[in-house]
Amino acid sequence: MEAKKIRISIRTAGMAAALLGWSGVLAAESSPGYPQLSIPFEAEPVSVENVYYFSGQSGVPDKQNEGFTANAGFVITEEGVVVFDALGTPSLGAAMVDNIRELTELPITHVVISHYHADHVYGLQAFRDLTKAEVIAQEASHVYINSADAAQRLEQRKEALSPWVDDNTRLITPDVTFDEEIMLESGDYRFSIVHAGPAHSPDDTLMMVEPVSVLFSGDIIQNDRIPFLASSDVDTGNWMRAIDRVRGMNPKILIPGHGRASENAMEALNFTYDYLAYVRDQMGAAVEGWVEFEDAYAQTDWSPYEALPAFDASNRANAYRVYLEMEKAALGGG
Repeated sequence: MEAKKIRISIRTAGMAAALLGWSGVLAAESSPGYPQLSIPFEAEPVSVENVYYFSGQSGVPDKQNEGFTANAGFVITEEGVVVFDALGTPSLGAAMVDNIRELTELPITHVVISHYHADHVYGLQAFRDLTKAEVIAQEASHVYINSADAAQRLEQRKEALSPWVDDNTRLITPDVTFDEEIMLESGDYRFSIVHAGPAHSPDDTLMMVEPVSVLFSGDIIQNDRIPFLASSDVDTGNWMRAIDRVRGMNPKILIPGHGRASENAMEALNFTYDYLAYVRDQMGAAVEGWVEFEDAYAQTDWSPYEALPAFDASNRANAYRVYLEMEKAALGGG
């Protein structure tokens, strides 16, 4: 069945911005004054004009990296700025807004969210406070927003990322949600925003930018870093099918949810795909052979991955989560 498409034109939004005077100066005057970052933070251009991204540090969010572990990016069109993801603290979101305003006076019209995990969405608070941008997310985002996990994660981040996450930090809900696909147009650019989940999360979302053939993948692709599979929402089989779907999009440049942007998009795709396949093969064989998880994990050769960022933090939990997934499948979903 063909995915339903909704076409929204940003042309009207850009005209409204001009009439209402959405200038960087006016919005900056209402800045709530988030705690300043002490880490390097600057938008990096990719090899096509008007496309930029922020490259998060490897590892888990902590006081050393100030929560800057994920990627985000934006596209400057003739009529406005379309942003993809908002990073993991309001301070990071405010720094994104500042970086964008250094490059253009055009309004930030939309923020597209790859999925509602803390390292991608806490920065939305700054976009809500400092801009008139409309937030777009896949409709399954409500699963996380209304979950106990969301409140627990916020409490954990208040401790791990103080003062950048504190009692004033709040979760921003989307203004627009969609089911399978939504299309945006701004100037000469077209943005295909596609649901790819449930995979890493129920609401996984990709954004393909044409005619420049740049794909913002969210956490469906994580380049040269151990992906996080341990969430109860993860579906690794569908995740692999989502990556196959991305291959069919044939992007020239891929900006992953974590890790460096790549002009060799297929190499980046294969890294995540191969890791998923390896963990599934090893844990699936263990389940089929009635091998207990502890023994299965110890007997698996993890040497191709053990030197990568986030291995110590994530790999064992990843393997256990996949073991349970394969066990459930072997029992017919029971």
